[in-house]
Amino acid sequence: MTTTTTTPATTTTPATATRIATTQADTLQRTPWAGAADEAELEHWRGVARSVAERLAADVLERDRANRNPVAEAGLLRASGLVNLLVPAEFGGGGAHFETAFETVRILAAADGSVSQLLAYHYFNQAGIGFYADPADQPAWWRRTVEGNWVWGDSVNPVDPTLVLTPDGEGYRLDGFKRFSTGSGVGDVIIVNAAVDGGPEHGKVLAFVLETGREGLELVGDWDHLGQRLTASGSVRYTDVPVRPADVLGEITDEPIATLLTPGVQLGFGNFYLGVAQGALAQGRELLLARRNTWFLSTAETYAHDVVFQRTLGELKARTAAVEALAEKLNRRFDAEVALSSALTAAQRGDYAVAIAELKVVATEVGVEVANRIYEVTGASSASNAVGLDRYWRNVRTHTLHDPVDYKKIEVGAYFLHGELQPLSLYT
Repeated sequence: MTTTTTTPATTTTPATATRIATTQADTLQRTPWAGAADEAELEHWRGVARSVAERLAADVLERDRANRNPVAEAGLLRASGLVNLLVPAEFGGGGAHFETAFETVRILAAADGSVSQLLAYHYFNQAGIGFYADPADQPAWWRRTVEGNWVWGDSVNPVDPTLVLTPDGEGYRLDGFKRFSTGSGVGDVIIVNAAVDGGPEHGKVLAFVLETGREGLELVGDWDHLGQRLTASGSVRYTDVPVRPADVLGEITDEPIATLLTPGVQLGFGNFYLGVAQGALAQGRELLLARRNTWFLSTAETYAHDVVFQRTLGELKARTAAVEALAEKLNRRFDAEVALSSALTAAQRGDYAVAIAELKVVATEVGVEVANRIYEVTGASSASNAVGLDRYWRNVRTHTLHDPVDYKKIEVGAYFLHGELQPLSLYT
C-alpha cells in the first residue's frame, strides 16, 4: 500500500542558500546519519565488497541456473558484515555512509546481479528505522537488527495493494497477498506497509516489521523470472497475522525526510544497473582478448586489434563512464541530503528526486544497451550457454521493468520545463 499526495508545482531554490537556512534551523534530528564518507571508509568497504564479489563470481552461473533460494548468499552477506554497514557505530554497526553502500551495491552487481539487488533492498528496508521510527525508538531497533544480524526483506509493492490491516485490541491483524516481496525468502524480517482499515486510525499507513516465522505469514516461493533469479522475490500471503504495537516502525507520512527513502531506492537501482554494465564490459573485454584469429576481411592481427571492435567497445565504455560519474555525484549528495534530517524541505527533496530520475533514465538505457551490444564484440561463440554472458542482459532487462522509465523521463521534463514535481508515491 502507498499514499499518493499531490505535490504543488515548485521552482528550483538555489541549493546553497537553502542548505544554509536549513542547517541553521533548530529541528529534530530524525535520521542518525551525518557527515560524508572519507577515503578510509570507502576503501575498507570496497575491499569487503570485492572479496564477497570474488566469491560470488566463482560459481555465479551455476547458482543462477539452479534458481535456488539464496540462503547461502544471504549468509555470506551476514558473515561479511555488509548487512550492518549503514547501522550507526554506537549500536554495533559499521557506521558507514550511503555513498559507501551504493558503491558496494555496484561492486556486487558486476559479479552477481541477484545478490546486489538483495543487498540494495536490504539497505533501504533496514534504513526505514532512520526514516520512519521515532528517534526515541530507534536505538532499540538498531540494536535488535545488529544482534540478530538481520537480513531485511520487504512486502511493499505499491501496485499490488491487497493488504488489510484491521485494528485488534492494542494491535492489528494483517490479511492479504503481496507479490514481488524481494528478500522475503531469505530475510530474517520483512518490512510491510499497510493502511489501517477501521477504527480511529482508519486510513493511516503504517510501516511495521515481522519476523518471517510469524504465525499466519506464508512465504509462497513463486519467484521464477527471466533474470534476477536469486533475489528471493516471491509472494507472501498473510492470514490473520498478529501485528503488535512493538512491531510498528512508524507512520508513512509526506514529511520530506521520510519520503527521501524512495529516491534512495531509485538511486540504488541506478547503481545496480551501472554495476551490471560494468560487469558485462569486463567479461566482454576478456572474451575479446581471448579471440586469437580475426574476421577474414580484416587486416588486423586479432579481433582485439580490429578498429571495428575497438570502436564498439570504446563507445560502450565511454557511455558507462558517463553514467558512473553521475552516479558518484548523486551518491555523495544523498549523504548531504539525509544529514539535513527534519530540516530537509519539500523543494530540496523534489529537486534531488528529479536528479536521481535523470540517472535512472541513462543507467537503464546504458545498462540494457551494454548487456545487449557486448555480443557484437565477443562473437557467436560467446552466445554459448557455457559462457553465461546472457545473465547480464537477463538481469538488467528484468529489473529495469520495475517501473516504466518513460515516466522518469516525463518527471525530468516536467521539472525542467515548469518546475513541476510528480505526486509523492513509492515510485517518486
